[in-house]
Amino acid sequence: MSIGTEKTESPIHLRKEELINLGSFYTSDEYVEIVWNFIRPLINSNTVVFDPACGYGAFLKEKTIAKKIGNDIDKKAIEKAKLITGDVIYFNYNALTVLSRETYGIKDSDRLIIIGNPPYNDTTSQAKKRVKRLQFQVEEKLKTRDIGISFLRLFYYLKADYVCILHPLSYLIKRANFRLLKPFNENYILKDGVIISSRVFKKTSKSSEFPIIIALYEKNRTGMDYEYIRNYKFKTIEGKVFRLSDYDYIGNYINKYPRKSETIRERDLLFYTLRDINALKRNRTFLHKPTSNAVRINPDQLDFYVYVDVFKDFINVVPYYFGNMDILINLELFKKYRKYFISYALKKWEFLSKHYQNQNCYDNDIIYIKQYFKELLKEHYVEDSGS
Repeated sequence: MSIGTEKTESPIHLRKEELINLGSFYTSDEYVEIVWNFIRPLINSNTVVFDPACGYGAFLKEKTIAKKIGNDIDKKAIEKAKLITGDVIYFNYNALTVLSRETYGIKDSDRLIIIGNPPYNDTTSQAKKRVKRLQFQVEEKLKTRDIGISFLRLFYYLKADYVCILHPLSYLIKRANFRLLKPFNENYILKDGVIISSRVFKKTSKSSEFPIIIALYEKNRTGMDYEYIRNYKFKTIEGKVFRLSDYDYIGNYINKYPRKSETIRERDLLFYTLRDINALKRNRTFLHKPTSNAVRINPDQLDFYVYVDVFKDFINVVPYYFGNMDILINLELFKKYRKYFISYALKKWEFLSKHYQNQNCYDNDIIYIKQYFKELLKEHYVEDSGS
């Protein structure tokens, strides 16, 4: 939901729980302008610009020849938007129950550009899980675990010609999320975009920032597959560029999740479930007791679990825009610096000594571990105060 450009960070008429579950957070002019920079060249006299979760109307203040339409489930937000933007047609619907243009007065012949910052709320996420719940109805065709993905699916049914919105980068780069985007990803292609930090929305990610993409999609018969995303050159607002295919990932070398068919024995080494880099920040690594999230360590893969444990301690050198990626690794580099990773882990975990009886400990292991990360991340390495 996009909120107006007054000096507020969220709608003052909503409680904290409502802010979280409605996804109602302030979008500053800086990011609104990026959206308009993407879509201005696409606008003609036959264009309708539509924000389906418009909040106070921040994205609809632009003066343009296009017809502008705003909608929001929050009636008080619409009343406020009407005071801020006078040349906009407003509706007060639950957008995730309206699958046709006709309801909004948009003709089939209109060039439809959908913009804004629709809500995202993954009900399976660990973050704010005690207050997250779905507070409104969602059309069956659109239902997923995250209403942000439901909105992207909605745009397919509205037959948008272009879509330019803010959404978590994880929708694209995580395979499971990307699969949930059907039929959107089968009919649209990512044409341009810029990644920003969730920290610009000060009340959304106090503990762990995550990447948000301001993405421009174009209707396309061939759509996009995951390989397209893997090789797409993502750009960040800081001027960095990266591709998923530039890196190797720990999931290629170890089990990241518990296996239901596997029995855990008392003598087994255990590790906490691995999801992505941001999850590693908040979760444990080695476990001393079985839990539902315990992964049994194959002894032949112990080096890689040690690598993850050390990675967690140096995670501040990894940029926020890699936060929803699997844990990065360069196998040849790791072989080169392996003894320093083992040395560091042995000082931290006494129980590992019986698995690495011939391993030396080094006083300068931290220096070499940081060197590994500098070589792994290159221009993406984040200098920390101890570097």
